[in-house]
Amino acid sequence: MFNSEAGNPTLLHRAVVVSALGYFVDIYDLILFSIVRKKSLLEIGVSEENVLQSGIRLINLQMLGMLLGGVIWGVLGDKRGRISVLYGSILLYSAANLANAFIHDEQTYGVLRFIAGVGLAGELGAAITLVSEVLAKELRSAAAGIVAGFGLLGSVAAALIGEALSWRVAYGVGGVLGLLLLFLRMQTGESEIFAKVAATDSTARGSFFTFFARRERFKRYISCIGLGVPVWLVVGIFATLAPDLAKARGIEFPVKSSLAVMLVYIGLAIGDLASGWLTHVAGSRRKIIQAFMLSALLLSIVHLTFGGRSPTLFYGSLTLLGVAIGYWALFVLTTAETFGTNLRATATTTVPNFVRASVVPMNFIVSFFASSGQIVVGAWCAAAAAFSCSFLALWALQETHGRDLDFIETDGVQL
Repeated sequence: MFNSEAGNPTLLHRAVVVSALGYFVDIYDLILFSIVRKKSLLEIGVSEENVLQSGIRLINLQMLGMLLGGVIWGVLGDKRGRISVLYGSILLYSAANLANAFIHDEQTYGVLRFIAGVGLAGELGAAITLVSEVLAKELRSAAAGIVAGFGLLGSVAAALIGEALSWRVAYGVGGVLGLLLLFLRMQTGESEIFAKVAATDSTARGSFFTFFARRERFKRYISCIGLGVPVWLVVGIFATLAPDLAKARGIEFPVKSSLAVMLVYIGLAIGDLASGWLTHVAGSRRKIIQAFMLSALLLSIVHLTFGGRSPTLFYGSLTLLGVAIGYWALFVLTTAETFGTNLRATATTTVPNFVRASVVPMNFIVSFFASSGQIVVGAWCAAAAAFSCSFLALWALQETHGRDLDFIETDGVQL
């Protein structure tokens, strides 16, 4: 069923299957805190009135860990290989999540969420980099959609397990799943494109600061980051803080963050599968990303304006928002195609984590307004900032559909 030959035209390549399973576990562990945030914090002694602010602090620590981890794993991916990252990252976040099952205070909770964030940062970037290099260019978008589409269903598992079992058991399940997957990874081979570049001693690989050395390269890099910010507006603000936003809007029916997060991620999985196929049909990454971003903008307005009229409108608009931000895999693939082999893993691993870390300033905006009882105004401001960044980024980026990835970058020039 599997074939490890580079460029072999099959979506059943071992790298695709193992990457999809890995991203499933990654998303489970990443989203689990959003699901068990309130009950875990209450159990370890945080007061009801401080749950929101404590939760935001822990989310910020997790995201900052991912920011640091993105740089570490990205550089290692270009220096030591894509497979080394897939081994190291899953081992670290699995151990951290197992330890999370035994915490009893907020300080330890924060340290372990930071460590888990460092580990979680390496999964998606290394997986998409590997898949993009081992498959034929005609299959890249479909493969990326499969990896992300299946992987994002890990959020559904997190929501179901987080609600059905105690939060300590839920963390333990994530840790065990990661360690089991580590054994499957041992049979996955390195990409031939990377192996060829690695054999060239004169090629500089994995230098993070290289992105800031040349104006043209920095423009590409920062534009890739801006492209994905609306995804984490929806996940990190609209879904994770759904109960707090609903309360401030005077919504009387009960709103659960676990259900909100699960529905957004179900929509996101559907969107990723659809966008991967649509970009193949349209022959363009930019056109499909633009269509999805416009849909997300309109649905954000609908959700914040009319979504509180009934549970159906509230949860239905969140689900549709999930579909609209389902260009996540396409955006990561675009990043992989934008940079040469010697910087590809660094770019593809750091960029999604800078996007995830964008929830930190968005949380700051929301918290600033929440302190004066205007959390909904904060959500509107965060949305305006997120979509402004994304449309400016799309305007600055070139089309990458069908690009040959067997090239390197040196002194700002693609060779």
